[in-house]
Amino acid sequence: MLNLAVVSQIAASYSYTTDDAVASGIMASFGVAYYIVMIVIAVLEIIGMWKIFEKAGLPGWYAIIPYFNLYWLFKISWGNGWLFLLCLVCGIGYIMLPFKLAPAYGKGIGFAFGLLLLGPIFYIIMGFDSSTYQGPQ
Repeated sequence: MLNLAVVSQIAASYSYTTDDAVASGIMASFGVAYYIVMIVIAVLEIIGMWKIFEKAGLPGWYAIIPYFNLYWLFKISWGNGWLFLLCLVCGIGYIMLPFKLAPAYGKGIGFAFGLLLLGPIFYIIMGFDSSTYQGPQ
């Protein structure tokens, strides 16, 4: 049985210092900064995808809906949207997608590696440059 007197003595013996409060504040500020950076990256990726979809003749709002946008990216790059299930099963679809998406817009293998490693930046580049949609390759 748990003795309440012992528990209250243990709780009273531990005292919080200002170091604990400072550490908590620092950790909270890093957490907030992290979420702000992640939101900015997500917004940049949505803007880039929006323009990519518009170049392919699709409504830009497709970029906003998760998994729906992935289906249409696979439809644009592979010609078959249901291959996006490869992303859900084993994740290999995320690796293969840039290497089919880049040639669909007339880009080379270097651009495909850029899409793989720095996706949001290269989605923006692809969305706003002068390339045109050529269809699945």
